[in-house]
Amino acid sequence: MSIPGRLFLVRHGETDWNREGRLQGSQDIPLNALGRMQAAEVADRLRALKPEFATSAYVASPMHRARETMTILRNELALPPDDYRIDEQLKELTFGDWEGFTWREIRKSERELAQARERDKWGFVPPGGESYRMLAERIRPSLEAMAPDTVMVSHGGVARAVLALIGAVDPAEAAKVEIWQGKILVVEGDKASWK
Repeated sequence: MSIPGRLFLVRHGETDWNREGRLQGSQDIPLNALGRMQAAEVADRLRALKPEFATSAYVASPMHRARETMTILRNELALPPDDYRIDEQLKELTFGDWEGFTWREIRKSERELAQARERDKWGFVPPGGESYRMLAERIRPSLEAMAPDTVMVSHGGVARAVLALIGAVDPAEAAKVEIWQGKILVVEGDKASWK
């Protein structure tokens, strides 16, 4: 698939669970001080990339960390902070029973399942959770309906799924791609680059 126009994809700022290496998934964890600073820095990056930022469409995941990032970003751009669309489909990958644990804890307590995930990160479904493949199918309609110039604040899993859906990365590799906080992944057609 191809994205219409440009997508400026922002992963939410850091949370304490990010810092601790805990799987957040569907848990609504707020930004920490560094995360709030990253959200403000993204506004500067966006301003430099797209001087006409006020004319873009803005959409965010309904999760607190994404909404908080978007509100800070828009406030820094002197735009009405809450004037953006929420898209339920842009929620993070759900890790189910594994949420709140670190990978180290999971590898120790559920070694066989952790190994199965390592063999197939794209297709593996954690207990009570969803796979990257499932996430990609969940977000596909949102991407197909996206306005030509959109700023999206979402999550690492969503960014990986976008990269696979546009063909920038093979699905088997997409689940392993590092997704940065405080930077913008600019997606245009079937290409993506960090700014």
